Amino acid sequence: MNKPAQAAENEKSAHIIAGRNAVFEAVKAGRTIDCIYVARGNRSGSIVPILAKAREKGIAVKEADEKKLSFLCGGANHQGVVASVAVKDYAEVEDIFRLAEERGEPPFLVLCDELEDPHNLGAILRICECAGVHGVIIPKRRNVGLTYAVGKASAGAVEYVPVARVSNLVETIKDLKKRGVWVYGADMDGEPWCQVDFNGPCAIVVGSEGHGIGRLVRENCDFIVSLPMKGKINSLNASVACGIVCYEAARQRAGLKAKN
Repeated sequence: MNKPAQAAENEKSAHIIAGRNAVFEAVKAGRTIDCIYVARGNRSGSIVPILAKAREKGIAVKEADEKKLSFLCGGANHQGVVASVAVKDYAEVEDIFRLAEERGEPPFLVLCDELEDPHNLGAILRICECAGVHGVIIPKRRNVGLTYAVGKASAGAVEYVPVARVSNLVETIKDLKKRGVWVYGADMDGEPWCQVDFNGPCAIVVGSEGHGIGRLVRENCDFIVSLPMKGKINSLNASVACGIVCYEAARQRAGLKAKN
């Protein structure tokens, strides 16, 4: 293995904890763990207290086959459990509002609804950093977290964009609206993306790669915005759609006039 490849492998392994005792102690010590993978069907013995502690701390637990566990930890003895450590600590929603206040700008947020592809989330973080978004909110369940792959795909943006994880995205949307934030869902059958006013406090909701935004999330958005689909495919990649809508919002918020 050449040196760059070895360095990348070492960096990846730094965000993986394998083995029952190691994972249990990491959870107990309060490490920022994105997800715990356990061998499929292995829910007994010393795995039980690990699962209980993970549940207590709100850490997602997923089942995986032995082949995936071995791949994640580079063939180390994982004893049926592997933890993926977040590449960066998660922020709080208040941190995002605080950053907007420090910049003297109305809050500008992106919310991801059940986004599962780490490359998409990484690309979205990169877009958000470039477009002046103050922070990203993701749900704890059924959404990729700040994994090694996300950090790599973000091209360093993960270091600059606060990412908050919440238990219930719908309730978070309701709270944002109470704080004066207008919520725009990017989905089909909405208003044209370029005819919506994004000035003022705003949050853009991006849905999953396969299903878009969920029904309850959509129902709680103030507006639904859509991009024109002229081809035979009915949707864009989640990060591409996010980039188009975010930059329209950035254009308006910067006071840049569109050429008619």
